[in-house]
Amino acid sequence: MGSGPSEDEIEAAGIAAAAAWEAGGVRVRVGGHDIWGKVLPATTRTDRPPLLVIHGFPTCSFDWNRAVPTLRAERDVVVLDLLGFGLSDKPDLRYGLRRYADGVEAIVAHFGLDHVDLVTHDLGDSVGGELLARSLEGALGFTIGRRALSNGSIYIEMAHLTAGQQFLLGLPDERNASVAADGGVAYAAGVIGTFAPGSTIDPVDRAGFVAMALRQDGLSLLPRTIRYIEDRRAEQGRFTGAIERHPSPVGVVWGDADPVAIHAMAERFVGVRTDAPLITLEGVGHYPMVEAPQRFADAVLSVLDV
Repeated sequence: MGSGPSEDEIEAAGIAAAAAWEAGGVRVRVGGHDIWGKVLPATTRTDRPPLLVIHGFPTCSFDWNRAVPTLRAERDVVVLDLLGFGLSDKPDLRYGLRRYADGVEAIVAHFGLDHVDLVTHDLGDSVGGELLARSLEGALGFTIGRRALSNGSIYIEMAHLTAGQQFLLGLPDERNASVAADGGVAYAAGVIGTFAPGSTIDPVDRAGFVAMALRQDGLSLLPRTIRYIEDRRAEQGRFTGAIERHPSPVGVVWGDADPVAIHAMAERFVGVRTDAPLITLEGVGHYPMVEAPQRFADAVLSVLDV
């Protein structure tokens, strides 16, 4: 009886999966750096708005690879990697929510989109907040129809930051090679540590998201890319305020076993936006699109297609 694939074989398969995800994408120049994105076309003809999907920290759009087949059944799906993550450039500079949002706007403009529905997770919720703030100011280059919000620290004072996040925030805001010294072992453990107890990830997917993070020495930038939390603390009223106030219909899909963005955040939000449906994914942690991709995708579509 075979012992299964070796770690080297899993790593190679993960690199291949990352390359497959990259295929068909484009690189758009923004402020001297390239942002990667692509459109995954709907598998059936549709007149519904495309879904603009924004990923979380510290991973990238590859998180969504298992959920995308359901999401794109009747809609085009636009995915991208924020500056400093995944397949986008990883320059050594100060990162923040406005810079991330600039990259999103550039990708949307490149694909010629003037109206989207917005699906966000974790850091993506906050980037979405900046896009919504620009929309309220009349400064956004496209319109937003419906929204699906998932597992992110929209109320930063309620967040239960992990030991790893606190460690990164305690480091100077500069590239740090020691963060990447183990080749992504601690990085992967930190991400998986936010899953619900008993949740698993396909080993190839794990290798794939590690491969994405290792590109352009991305792991050494984690003390820089995490500074969005400082933005959130400084301007909660701008980002969360826009998430709450923007008139677009919004629904919430939230894993109830999230140890970071606790479920009470979702409850607080729907207490403010009483028109927002809340779908709770029981036994799911911080990464619902990884831990329960089918349940998550079905829930997202149900709050968007009402």
